[in-house]
This record gives sequence, C-alpha cells and structure tokens, in this order.
Amino acid sequence: MVLTLWPMQLVDDLKQGDLKAFNAIYAEYHHRLYFFIKKKTQSTFLAEEVVQLTFIKLWNYKHTLKSNIDISIQLFHMVKQVMIDELRKEATRNRCEGESAQTPFTDNLVQSIEAKDLKRILEEELSDMPATRKLVFSLSRERGLSHKEISEMMGISTKTVEAHITKTLSQLKQYIYTIML
Repeated sequence: MVLTLWPMQLVDDLKQGDLKAFNAIYAEYHHRLYFFIKKKTQSTFLAEEVVQLTFIKLWNYKHTLKSNIDISIQLFHMVKQVMIDELRKEATRNRCEGESAQTPFTDNLVQSIEAKDLKRILEEELSDMPATRKLVFSLSRERGLSHKEISEMMGISTKTVEAHITKTLSQLKQYIYTIML
C-alpha cells in the first residue's frame, strides 16, 4: 500500500490500530530512516536496531501521535530519540565494561547530533519569519551586536529590536515545544 491516503487520515487510521496504515508507513519510511541513522552513526547494526525499535515504538505509542503534524516529522523525531537512547546505552555499557574512547558511540557524538539537529530545526523555523525579524535576530545572536548597535544600524528603536528578538525567541520556543510532543 503506497501512501495514497491523506497523511492525517493515515495517522488517524494508525491511531485506531489499523495494521494497513502501519504497513504503509513502514514501507514508505523504513529505508529513509535506516539511511538517516546509518549516515549519522556509520553503523549498519545500529541503523537496523534503531529503525526496528522506532517502528516498535510507533506501534506501541500510536495513540499519542498528533493528526495535525506530518507523520514524517513525528517519525524522524522518534528515530532521533531512539538513536540517542541507544547511543547513551552503548556509552554506559562501555563505561561499565572499562572500555574508553575505542567506540564511536560516545556522549560527544550524541551531543553533536543533538546540536546539529537543533540548529537545522531552528534555521528552518527562522527561514519562515519576516525578513526584519530574521535580520535583527541574526545580528544579535550570530554577530553578537548589542540592541543599541542594531537599532542604530537599522534605524529603529532599541525597544523595537527587543520586541523582534522576544517574538523570535517565543516563536522558536513554541516550535520546539510542538515538535517535542
């Protein structure tokens, strides 16, 4: 079954326990998730394990899916969480067995992956914001300019600069909160 249903209907069907909907999602996303994890970890074994655990998690927690959020977003969020959990388990296992930095599955790798994903998510959300708001935020956070410097550069008040930054941060926090659910 190819994803011919509307994505929201597919999620609703899955939430009701429809095995055909689950199989359609599996057929559509299994390889994408596998190559996503393999690229991040350089491990065939870990990619297979994480994808399998992700689909088990999808089935077990199908009732918590959000119909208004694209299934691919929810799946990729799940697979990242499962991958991070597995990497942490591996790092803990290695510490307990006395092994050190001989494995690529370390806390640094987990932190690096989390940071890159968060940066990509924030950049995507920023790209949808009004141009002035993006510019103010970029000048403040990326270039490290003060509110006064930005206001003088752009010919706007410091209160306007503060308002743009506050709105941007609020929108980013709301977006992150939405995808973490």
